Amino acid sequence: MLVALKLDEFAKVLGSDAPAPGGGSVAALSGALGAELVCMVCRLSIGKKGLEEHQALVADVLEKSEKVAKSLMHRVDLDTQAFNRVMAAFKLPKESDDEKKARTAAIQEGYKEAVQSPLSIARECLTVLHLAQSATGKSNTNAVSDLGVAAMQAYAGLEGAVMNVKINLPSIKDEAFNTKTLSETATLLEDGRKARDNVYAHVSGSIG
Repeated sequence: MLVALKLDEFAKVLGSDAPAPGGGSVAALSGALGAELVCMVCRLSIGKKGLEEHQALVADVLEKSEKVAKSLMHRVDLDTQAFNRVMAAFKLPKESDDEKKARTAAIQEGYKEAVQSPLSIARECLTVLHLAQSATGKSNTNAVSDLGVAAMQAYAGLEGAVMNVKINLPSIKDEAFNTKTLSETATLLEDGRKARDNVYAHVSGSIG
């Protein structure tokens, strides 16, 4: 499992000539790090004097951030597995017509899975951005920069995941699937930018 590696070991595997792990796994990791930063900010805010009225909200944000962080960390490995299935499909036999049809179908399904994986990552990164935005102005002011970094990490994960969606779409022959997917990615990016910009504006105003 990639997530069980030490940081330097993961970096070495990432920098190798192996096609996976790649950008999708890194996008998931980026989102997970953003979520964990939101968790940290929440923990530094619970019981903090002057934030009594926000305790219920902060506790809720903490619980949701913990869940999405765990899910995104799991997706670091899932994304690599999805890509490996595409590679496995290309290695299927193609001697007979039946084998060719089966291979083509497996490749198409593999590419769809390779799209669904980063698409799920993008959705969860957007969730992290919304959680960071929810905590804005209601959490420990001494950790406001950490909240800003959380939003930036989550947005990097979102945009990176969308890139990994788009690079695989041309290989998919299902036009309805492609159209629906592109529409969703556009919405995810738009919503993500708004949340990122809102958090950034608050952080910039707080730290000068």
